[in-house]
Amino acid sequence: MSTDNLKDTIKDAGNELGFDIDGMSCASCVGRIEKALLEIPDVKQASVNLATQRATVSSNTRINPTTILDAVENAGYEITQNNFSLIIEGMTCSSCVSRVEKALLSVNGVVTASVNLATELARVTVISNAVTMDKLQKAVEAAGYVVKPAQSQRSTDNQPKSTSGKLVDHDKRAVLIGALLSIPLVLPMLLQPFGIDWMLPGWLQWLIATPVQFCLGARFYKAAWKAVKAKAGNMDLLVATGTSAGYGLSVYEYLAHMGHDTPHLYFEASAVIITLVLLGKWLEGRATKQTTEAIRALQALRPDIARIRTDAGDVDMPIEDVQVGDLVVVRPGERVPVDGRIVNGRTHIDESMLTGESLPVLKELDELVAGGAINGEGLILLHTEAVGADTMLSGIIRMVENAQAAKAPIQRLVDKVSAIFVPIVLVIATLSFLGWWLYSGDVQLAILNAVAVLVIACPCALGLATPTAIMAGTGVAAQNGILIKDAEALEIAHRISAVAFDKTGTLTVGRPDLVAFESIDGDEFNFLQIEASLQAGSEHPLAAAVLTTAKEKGLSILATEAFKAIPGRGLSAQIDGKEYFLGNARLMDDIGIGIDPLQEKAQALQDQGRTVSWLARQGNHSQLLGLLAFGDQVKPSATEAILALHKLGIETSLITGDNAGSAYAIAKQIGIDSVWSDVLPSDKANIVGLLKDKGHVVAMVGDGINDAPALAAADIGIAMATGTDVAMHAASITVMRGDPALIPQAIDISRRTYSKIRQNLFWAFIYNIVGIPLAAMGLLNPVVAGAAMAFSSVSVVSNALLLKRWKPSSLIQSKEVHL
Repeated sequence: MSTDNLKDTIKDAGNELGFDIDGMSCASCVGRIEKALLEIPDVKQASVNLATQRATVSSNTRINPTTILDAVENAGYEITQNNFSLIIEGMTCSSCVSRVEKALLSVNGVVTASVNLATELARVTVISNAVTMDKLQKAVEAAGYVVKPAQSQRSTDNQPKSTSGKLVDHDKRAVLIGALLSIPLVLPMLLQPFGIDWMLPGWLQWLIATPVQFCLGARFYKAAWKAVKAKAGNMDLLVATGTSAGYGLSVYEYLAHMGHDTPHLYFEASAVIITLVLLGKWLEGRATKQTTEAIRALQALRPDIARIRTDAGDVDMPIEDVQVGDLVVVRPGERVPVDGRIVNGRTHIDESMLTGESLPVLKELDELVAGGAINGEGLILLHTEAVGADTMLSGIIRMVENAQAAKAPIQRLVDKVSAIFVPIVLVIATLSFLGWWLYSGDVQLAILNAVAVLVIACPCALGLATPTAIMAGTGVAAQNGILIKDAEALEIAHRISAVAFDKTGTLTVGRPDLVAFESIDGDEFNFLQIEASLQAGSEHPLAAAVLTTAKEKGLSILATEAFKAIPGRGLSAQIDGKEYFLGNARLMDDIGIGIDPLQEKAQALQDQGRTVSWLARQGNHSQLLGLLAFGDQVKPSATEAILALHKLGIETSLITGDNAGSAYAIAKQIGIDSVWSDVLPSDKANIVGLLKDKGHVVAMVGDGINDAPALAAADIGIAMATGTDVAMHAASITVMRGDPALIPQAIDISRRTYSKIRQNLFWAFIYNIVGIPLAAMGLLNPVVAGAAMAFSSVSVVSNALLLKRWKPSSLIQSKEVHL
């Protein structure tokens, strides 16, 4: 049952949750589901209605949706889930992220909630129709933040967009104003060591510092108040508390000494701290914006107008109005507006932004062209096959966005720390104040050291360390033809120690030629005609090679009946009432046909790396009719890919259904370590399991439907985009050009990205571990502490942005191997 067809499926009343269940057919289904639900702790009642296909459970406490989903799934049924995307405004640090996620997860029916500080985007998964957007908004608003639904993702024009750009401009203006007001307060202090006393009167210092404190700093007070109301803490609370303490101490000292010599005031400290924090937020915003450039570049690829050919002539039409089946005209130099197949013309297409391929690719009649690519020298006419969200470009954008919005497993440690970070800092600041007051008796000194503790602490860097690195890494990978599905895949990929390859279409071109065939009775005309007739309805690459040869020789296709595919073996069909079998040696053995007459010939061909198929007729006079030999060229970059993987310290394997001779010939040619040949599609996953049992983190690389189970079984599945959609859905990483050389590059960018995550987290933790004690010991001036805090998150984001310089390069020639 699809989400789109659900109507009024969920009723949510307090701790009662109703939901549709897919797959029930009888009363026994009802009993099995009710039993499974009642076994869940805290579930008091469970009722399942077969007629409405709906279940209702109730409890005295909040029901855990994940537990319900698992229980129903274990019983053999399924609950549909929905996804929401929300833009969260007002988050400033990792503590905010934790609070928003906690608020979303408190809504009954929410299964998962992931919030990304860098993109201001929340992804929420709920039990289908159990939760409305209004409930999610109220929960987030109650936590003290502004929430907006992300726009529809039905097209690339409607991707979620935050207000970060406007905030960056606003922060820039605030920094300039703050700097202009702070300079008169700081300059006299800088001139004092030179004997120049330009100290402003106390009343003037107060006048200048006040707009900085309460106008420019209003954002910190507002966010801090929301955090207090939500019984939580964040960076804004630390800044507001610290600067208010410095400002308040200055006001007290000024009023207490009115009419006397003006004592030293600390207005410059509070004003400069606010200005520096704003400067840090502005620089951070600018840098963070750069991490999303990959998405914006992809979104900009699709033109707004398409030229449609009609009976009345060519008509320019908004891209939203183009339908599948329309004929689209693309002139030289124009960007292709839709995914379509060429029905007239030939040209070279620049697909660099989609696949990372630097050179234009020749496209001829009946070849597919992707929207967003740039047409070269020829005028082409396309039959539209995909528009809007169904195009390759939209799919790439969704995959990159999902990867950038997802939370890496390593982030869990950060979330746990962030949840208690601000309360701990407040406690340390309080203890610092009390300790210095009791030790020195100087309240001013105690307050200043406590302020330094408050402003040196920076949960921002912790919150930005992981997502900015992921955004930069996945973005630059996508620009070079490597699509990483999620953050978890990125984190696992850096540990890959073994890569297993499929052969046909992965390491080879996948367009084999019929290089030899031999008939037992010598009638090659009849032999090839039967062979071509049996494969007329097949899309297998070997079938295409036979049909091409038959067409070149002018052979007609005979009618077939009772066609049947035999997985891992071949096929069978009837021609003129006679049953024929076409396939590998295993198939011949299954039907009891001996291949001895041509065994020596076949072995010689296999030793040359050829794939051999056999044709036999079964019946009253069962007999072997002959053999065919196919040759498939190894991709030019396959050898380079294997050498690069070896340089990265990764073992390589070949898992193929082809015969041993062909498999070992390919493996020897390109340098693969180990070979599994004559493998059934169902057994490929088992071999992946054997590699994992040896302690390897395994990546499986394939392109076909038969590779999907192995791709799913591997720690990381890597699919060739030139293959089937099934393979790409099962994979964690997709390489857009079908180029084996991108496999080590994908692992390389994963390692570099994970290295940046570790570097960022190390410096974020070390910064606080070292800085807070120094401030508590009185070794940091509040202004210096504020500057350090402001630039800590900037340094983390800037470090992540270094990933943008990564380019796929030859790991063979390069001396650098990033482990």
